[in-house]
Amino acid sequence: MLFLLLAGSLHAQVGKDVPQKDITDELHFLFPHKKKADTTVQDVRKLAVSALPAVGYTLTTRAAVTFTGNGAFRTDSNARISTITSSAAYTENKQFSVPLETNIWTKGNKYNFVGDIHFMKYPQASFGLGSNSWIGNVDSMQYNYIRFYEIVYRQVTPNFFAGAGYIIDWRYHITDINTRAPILSDYELYGPQSTTVSTGFTLNALYDTRDNSINPYKGFYANATFRDNLVFMGSNSNWQSLILDVRKYFNWPAGSRNVLAFWSYDWLVLGGKPPFLDLPSTNWDTYSSTGRGYIQGRFRGDEMVDVESEYRFPLTANGFLGATVFVNGESFSGLGSHRLQSVQPGWGVGLRVKLNKTSRTNLDIDYGFGEQGSNGLFVNIGELF
Repeated sequence: MLFLLLAGSLHAQVGKDVPQKDITDELHFLFPHKKKADTTVQDVRKLAVSALPAVGYTLTTRAAVTFTGNGAFRTDSNARISTITSSAAYTENKQFSVPLETNIWTKGNKYNFVGDIHFMKYPQASFGLGSNSWIGNVDSMQYNYIRFYEIVYRQVTPNFFAGAGYIIDWRYHITDINTRAPILSDYELYGPQSTTVSTGFTLNALYDTRDNSINPYKGFYANATFRDNLVFMGSNSNWQSLILDVRKYFNWPAGSRNVLAFWSYDWLVLGGKPPFLDLPSTNWDTYSSTGRGYIQGRFRGDEMVDVESEYRFPLTANGFLGATVFVNGESFSGLGSHRLQSVQPGWGVGLRVKLNKTSRTNLDIDYGFGEQGSNGLFVNIGELF
């Protein structure tokens, strides 16, 4: 491991002034009309698109066929980078999903429009509540899921934004198979429902000094989201939650392209009783990033605290290949309690392949390990945090 870190540092230092390349440069014979690689990476002015069909395997999906695309652009030369990400996936577990995530900055960064639209037909395992839950206590659940989030931020200072939004989580045709009957599962004890709706308003605050939202080399990010779900708007119940998302990036060693990144993601139910599937849960944050090493939904509870760290470094001087090592830990509250249980650690390594040097978009291929024999492959476009 130490050799990899030293090798990455050496490549980063040597490659700082080397022309950067991405997948279209390396596979130039498949892109005969592409211009020769630039000697420097130009800033995003027009739309830069990255797209990739793939076959993969993850803990949540087993074998999967996906097509993922990412677009990045600026509305003017002074605006932050705007991104549009979408993908379509069908898996061996008969899961079908189509997400559309947008982060659009207007001219001069006066407004930021953040959207998240999902449709999922989603068979998935459930393991009960709390971070002390045993991996063998698994139920098979199925449901259809529609998510619509839209938040508008208004600039207050150059790096601070305040805003509000509308959100809805709608799940229907929910079924649960308890393989340990007649012993009741945590889902049955919590309160089963065939259809759930959580909808209402959010209040948001954002502070962001990152140099790039897709793949930051430096900067700080903090986002607070207060969510109020209301019966009069269609929710099954009134309940409130708070999400605190804090990230920090260091260029280390200084002058290299190596990045030491830290992330804290706290997801807390403040009042009321959310539907079971709307409770804070592993890998169910907006970008499905938390808790590498564990299957999506492995841990769930009223309170979630997740802390992660990652060290990213180039493997080639031209930036086409990179690597990462990561560690994380998360804790959840159990059934009928807001008290956090034990911390469940995760760790692993990853490969990075440059899809677009202009927007710094990488293909992320990570292999993570967790407790109780949990391990698996995790694939994403763009850095997870």
